[in-house]
Amino acid sequence: MVARSSVLLPCLLCLLFLSLSSASPPPPSTVCIVGSGISGASLAHFLRKYTPSPSPIAGIRIFERNAVVGGRMATVNIGGETFEAGASIIHPKNYHVSNFTSLLKLKRRLGDDNDDSDSLGVWDGKRFVVKTLRSDSKLPFMNKFVPLINSVKLFWRYGFSLLRMQSFVQTMLNNFLKYYESSDSRPVFSRVEDMLKWSGLYNLTCRTLEEELIGAGLSSLLIQELVTVITRINYGQSVQMSGLAGAVSLAGSGGGLWAVEGGNWQMAAGLINSSDVELHLNEEIQSVSHLGTYYELNSTKGNSYECQVMAFATPLDELNIRFDPPISAPERKLQHTYTTFIRGLLNPAYFGLRTVTEVPDLVGTLEDPNIPFSCIAVLKKHSREEMTYKMFSRKPLDDALLDQVFSTRKQTIRIDWAAYPHYKAPEAFAPFILDDWHMYYINAFESAASAMETGAVSAENMARLILSRLSTEPYPSFSTVKNSAFGSNEDYLHTDL
Repeated sequence: MVARSSVLLPCLLCLLFLSLSSASPPPPSTVCIVGSGISGASLAHFLRKYTPSPSPIAGIRIFERNAVVGGRMATVNIGGETFEAGASIIHPKNYHVSNFTSLLKLKRRLGDDNDDSDSLGVWDGKRFVVKTLRSDSKLPFMNKFVPLINSVKLFWRYGFSLLRMQSFVQTMLNNFLKYYESSDSRPVFSRVEDMLKWSGLYNLTCRTLEEELIGAGLSSLLIQELVTVITRINYGQSVQMSGLAGAVSLAGSGGGLWAVEGGNWQMAAGLINSSDVELHLNEEIQSVSHLGTYYELNSTKGNSYECQVMAFATPLDELNIRFDPPISAPERKLQHTYTTFIRGLLNPAYFGLRTVTEVPDLVGTLEDPNIPFSCIAVLKKHSREEMTYKMFSRKPLDDALLDQVFSTRKQTIRIDWAAYPHYKAPEAFAPFILDDWHMYYINAFESAASAMETGAVSAENMARLILSRLSTEPYPSFSTVKNSAFGSNEDYLHTDL
């Protein structure tokens, strides 16, 4: 009896080993992405780019409730000309977005240091407390001399606090650059807090921007004036916003900024077009149910879809989606920015001036509830009597107010953007993984800072997280992943807003 057992035991172990070694890998999963902005498009791109072979991804569906892709990247047409209506500027160190532009063979529209739109005015509701000169001379020497004078004027008013502000922003950027390190040395993050702590940025989300800048040695005058103008323009918020988002806002006021010629939305369109995506436009998801091994999605068109992986690439804060079972995420308020485009001419008397040429090209405002707008900027000067302007405000601007600010208005377009979170320190973060299966939330990272690049950075980490949880084999490192082939037929994905 003992001898027979000694023979059977090795045989049973051998059969068990053979059955385990011959077990087939789990079937490929379908990924459903809600949102076609930079986050959703980037996720589709990185999933295709990083996927190992055999691929754990069977297909990718993207659902967009609007008729066009791009999310908060959109354009507006005024008088036959196209202008950015949403996310507008790209920092020279936004490397993911820069790579997208190169891969898609899109053209960059760079700022011209020699144009006549250089003047800045800081308006306190009664007068310009700061006003720089406009370099509109036809003499090259003057166009170089005037910016120097403006720098001297600003330094005279704010002193070395300007340099301390630059140092503060540069420190943040240096930490942010860690997200571009090789995936061999960069972890996959399943929590926003861990992602921020690894890069050294987490503490910036725990205090207000004002507290961070005071700690960095900036003067109260610079914080109350120039910094406030920048945060009101870029995030529609005051220096009481959390420090990391505030630092990103300050970085968005530096030099070397650019945009995609024809509209930044083309990045999302190109990435989607090149990632073998099944795109559903004009289809809003109403409910998501987790049914064991898959999710069932039901849309406003009465359609049902099954997918094994669910990813949200849009803020959940103002969406009316029913989850079964319910999900848990910290309550977050979105900051609405009301963007008003006007083709016409400013009324200089509104600013206590005699001629339009005295009004700065960019009018920023201080934190005062009696000032009805955050900024007014000249987008294009068509003639001395006609220009295109862009205004930001926290509330809608009615015709009565606009008729005071402008002497003539030929065309007016109003847009209400649920633009970004309302930042408040210390920030509370939603989880990247919303349940105990495969439901993911890219925009959880947006509670740290909102920009096109932060969306792409979060999506890149999310792609690695999804693949690491799906794959039985390790996904390729960044240096060995295959390059996507990009097409040029993305025009059908977008029209002007």
